[in-house]
Amino acid sequence: MSEKVLMKGNEAIAEAAIQAGCRHYFGYPITPQTEIAAYMSKRMPKVGGGCFLQAESEIAAINMVIGASSAGKRAMTSSSSPGIALKGEGLSYLAGCDLPAVVVNIQRGGPGLGGIQPSQADYFAAVKGGGHGDYHMIALAPSTVQEAFNFTALAFALADRYRMTCMILSDGILGQMMEPVDFSSLSEYNTEPGEKPWALTGTQGKRPPNIVNSLFLEPAELEQLVLARYERYAEIEKAEARWEERFTEDADVVVVAYGAAARVAANAVQAARVEGIKAGLLRPITVWPYPKAPLAALAGRVKAFVCAELSMGQMSEDLELSIRCAKPVLKCTRTGGMVMSPEEILAKIREANG
Repeated sequence: MSEKVLMKGNEAIAEAAIQAGCRHYFGYPITPQTEIAAYMSKRMPKVGGGCFLQAESEIAAINMVIGASSAGKRAMTSSSSPGIALKGEGLSYLAGCDLPAVVVNIQRGGPGLGGIQPSQADYFAAVKGGGHGDYHMIALAPSTVQEAFNFTALAFALADRYRMTCMILSDGILGQMMEPVDFSSLSEYNTEPGEKPWALTGTQGKRPPNIVNSLFLEPAELEQLVLARYERYAEIEKAEARWEERFTEDADVVVVAYGAAARVAANAVQAARVEGIKAGLLRPITVWPYPKAPLAALAGRVKAFVCAELSMGQMSEDLELSIRCAKPVLKCTRTGGMVMSPEEILAKIREANG
């Protein structure tokens, strides 16, 4: 029997990164993600080749990730919403240089400094870019502490495979809550960094020098690079979209929710079933690429959808686009750090059921 360890979500993310071969962590303290940096500060010095550095700012931290990744190293930074906003320029540079990196966002309420309670209002920043220019990041949204552990390992594998940033889009609930974590699950993911022939490791007189660059002054050259990047994104949309479905086989109403909100939604769906309402749940695991295909299929046979999220309805736009507005989408939202109850979602399910 595998041994399980009781951990906070933030601690699980940090431990998974280390076990996945991350040896370079650069961060800055901000609630509610500071435990990631604190855990790394204790563990990294004890790991062979481990480097923990508390940067002087969020901007410095993301630029240190660019440097370490350019050298072919697995690197990670983490923050919470205002800090991720400060990293926006660096996220765009990572995309422009086609560099792999893992960035963790333990979301809190906003805008501005907002509050320190959980939120999902950084959805647009995660799935629509977050910085300037045409680009995407893979965004994984765990809903349990075990998934926070698993998806961090997966994030490093995906980042290396596609040479791009992979974001763990979590929130203050999952970051601070404690659940058992099974470390053996890491074996399901490819945690080996593999060869990186593009990395800046020195030519040793054996090859031409590699160049990592995001500046291209010829418009035609830059356009071709962006188009090639979007061909890769199209491959990712086909191969890497992930989701979970519960009770959708006969559902009349499907709730769509991710992360911590999906935990609340699952209880509401169960309560609806007890009342005789055929409710189901579709939980996006990747919020980019978004699970468009299963949602489009469901739109052909359900009455309506309920979109439950801790924002003013950011994900509902992707839901409506996925189903081409074929069916009504009712919103159940809380924001500013507030969390909806199962009863609030249940009321929307009843309304959608007519």
